[in-house]
Amino acid sequence: MAIKLGFVVAEFNRDLTYMMEIEGEEHAKFLGAEVIEKIYVPGAYDMPLAIKKLLKDDKIDAVITIGCVIEGATHHDEIVVSHAARKIIDLSLEFNKPVTLGISGPGMTRLEASDRIDYAKRAVESAVKLVQRLE
Repeated sequence: MAIKLGFVVAEFNRDLTYMMEIEGEEHAKFLGAEVIEKIYVPGAYDMPLAIKKLLKDDKIDAVITIGCVIEGATHHDEIVVSHAARKIIDLSLEFNKPVTLGISGPGMTRLEASDRIDYAKRAVESAVKLVQRLE
């Protein structure tokens, strides 16, 4: 039976997260997994509620986060990613299901971000491996 995945995708920097989403979905198919639900949120900081909603669904085995946080003039990017990552870990442990980090950044330029589109692919691979190994 195929592993069922949920995606939480940030709309901020959508030109990049769109490519990440497509690559992640294609890799899921390659691995024999299925993306059964997607929730779009404004940005990486906004992901926890959507992640929690997907984790409550018994049909979903793991959640993949997809986002891209580019460096700005302030340290806002560092705050966004560190708080999002902390909550993502907490939710994974609370629901005993993998939630993988497909968020690139902080501290990167737009060019560096385009080179890191494969973060979504890595996150999908991690989720599938974790589900398989923790069954």
